Amino acid sequence: MNTTTRVGLLGVALALSACASSSFEGDKIDYKSAVKGSTLEVPPDLTQLARDSRYTTPDGVVSATAYQAGQDAKPTSPTAKTGAVSLGDVRIERDGNQRWLVVKRPTEALWDPVRTFWADSGFNLATENPDIGIMETDWAENRAKLPQDVIRQTIGKVFDSLYSTGERDKFRTRLERNANGDTEIYISHRGMVEVYSSERKDSTVWQPRPVDPELETEFLRRLMVKLGVSQEESKALASTPVQRPASARSVTLSGAPAIEMDEGFDRAWRRVGLSLDRTGFTVEDRDRSQGLYFVRYVDPGSTDKKEPGFFGKLFGSTPAATPPLKYRVQVRGESAKSTVMVLNATGAPDSSPNAARIIKVLADDLK
Repeated sequence: MNTTTRVGLLGVALALSACASSSFEGDKIDYKSAVKGSTLEVPPDLTQLARDSRYTTPDGVVSATAYQAGQDAKPTSPTAKTGAVSLGDVRIERDGNQRWLVVKRPTEALWDPVRTFWADSGFNLATENPDIGIMETDWAENRAKLPQDVIRQTIGKVFDSLYSTGERDKFRTRLERNANGDTEIYISHRGMVEVYSSERKDSTVWQPRPVDPELETEFLRRLMVKLGVSQEESKALASTPVQRPASARSVTLSGAPAIEMDEGFDRAWRRVGLSLDRTGFTVEDRDRSQGLYFVRYVDPGSTDKKEPGFFGKLFGSTPAATPPLKYRVQVRGESAKSTVMVLNATGAPDSSPNAARIIKVLADDLK
């Protein structure tokens, strides 16, 4: 099937979907992990820090929407900004607009239950690294958003992969042991949307769409149920109101790009870790005692395909790909303020264009 035909069918499917949109119940989730296929086209700021296979996606178009966590409940927090509500050995904590689980079990005892949770939720895992406590799903579609009318039931059997809203989702789960020996579990969302790339609407490209914090909260709530909390209790625990996080701004320190945050180390560490997850950084290791995240970086310019020169053609050589560079994202806290900087492989502050790009990606997400 050529590109014009495929896009034409996509347009018909989207039109039919729009006509039947009134039958969709937006509070349902029914994900089905996608089959590997063509690579999504994404901006360099997202591609540069992700493994090459991270953006391999299925042939079909997929979708997801924001989800409500349940009825509002008053927080049991002793302060206005942070709080925790718990049941048994599982509790959900809140800090600004972040939520995460704290489970009184060792990390190794939670790995398999969390892994099973994503499989039961309809996802395949694209990445698993127990050594650093990170697992990431493949791109998947939320089939509950597709209209279930006569047209869908008839045409969908033939053109099921084209009958969609053109959105895809993947989730990263990070398990981290805290100072008390408990396990903190974070879930972060990344989404893509397919859009027409020309006025003639004869071709499409994939581009990032905003992170959905409500979808992250919904999967945290569902994970609570997997770990033993009832459906009703999980809704009450997960529905604590959120507040605006403390400000974060880009600055220059000792000639190097940095981020300044109006909060202490613990909160800054959590926020930076979640931002690294949300923006697709490849985190190879972390050392909380030193405030360091170890990340891989691929210069977007190094991935461009270049035509070999005359001598290259003559001798059959091609330009060698630039290997990924390794950096350290450092979080340093002092009293009620923290700073975030990029260090090179030797641990010195980095003022290169690559460091500036990394700081910009993080600053944009932290604002």
